[in-house]
Amino acid sequence: MIRIRAFLFAFVALISLSGHAMADVSLIMVEEKGCVWCARWNEEIAPIYPKTQAGKTAPLRRIDIKAETPSDLSFKRSLRFTPTFVLMVDGKEISRIEGYPGEDFFWGVLEKMMFDAKLMAPPNGS
Repeated sequence: MIRIRAFLFAFVALISLSGHAMADVSLIMVEEKGCVWCARWNEEIAPIYPKTQAGKTAPLRRIDIKAETPSDLSFKRSLRFTPTFVLMVDGKEISRIEGYPGEDFFWGVLEKMMFDAKLMAPPNGS
């Protein structure tokens, strides 16, 4: 019985360390001065984002669309719209949201992106 418990403990530990558990995960917000949709996101989401599971899993990092692309980030395609939210794992783009049509859409799409990347449990507990 002790061997079975030890095996199960080791197995669970191994699974928890696999995948993106040790990866550098972030959510890049591409913004620019004067962007009304960026301002709306800042009002509706920014104050609570770091307190959510998504915010803890993928901390927010902001970059200006007009600035040079940081050398530690690799995007799949060019950045053209603000706001754009890019889920990054180890500096590589996994997926993105272009635009901000409201908080319900944002949370739903972000949770799906994170679930698909195996960073979170299924959205809405499904």
